[in-house]
Amino acid sequence: YYGYNGLFKNVQRAIELWREAAELGSINAHFELGNKFDSGEGVIQDKAKAVQHWEMAAIQGDIESRNSLGVNEINNGNYERAVKHFLIAAKMGNEVALGNVNKMFANGLATREQYAEALKGFQDSVDEMHSQERDEGTTVCRDVQREEIAREIANRNRES
Repeated sequence: YYGYNGLFKNVQRAIELWREAAELGSINAHFELGNKFDSGEGVIQDKAKAVQHWEMAAIQGDIESRNSLGVNEINNGNYERAVKHFLIAAKMGNEVALGNVNKMFANGLATREQYAEALKGFQDSVDEMHSQERDEGTTVCRDVQREEIAREIANRNRES
């Protein structure tokens, strides 16, 4: 779909494949189809179908779809429903949703209690994912990235 690695971007083929995958229960396919129906890229724009696909993915735990549902509710002026979607996503560790609750609070569309709930839920989710093994893995990845950057700089310096 994206046209990477020398391939041509083919939105229609991607939509066909996402539809097949969605029928088989793919959460990501529902999310992607929701985005396409929302934007109208490659399909006739249909906000109701976008919401249907995001709901299918959100019900299965997709936090990006849950956040998209919140944005859709804001666009429709349903601020209470938007906050509920963002709270769910923030409690699952979605930083964008946390930011959305923060913006709503700053604009008087969410309460201090709702923002506090989002912050606590987000932090609990982050703490839950924290482990020594994850920290060690992150350190190793950073070290490898630094080594690759250093090699690239050294190669450029030799070439100049």
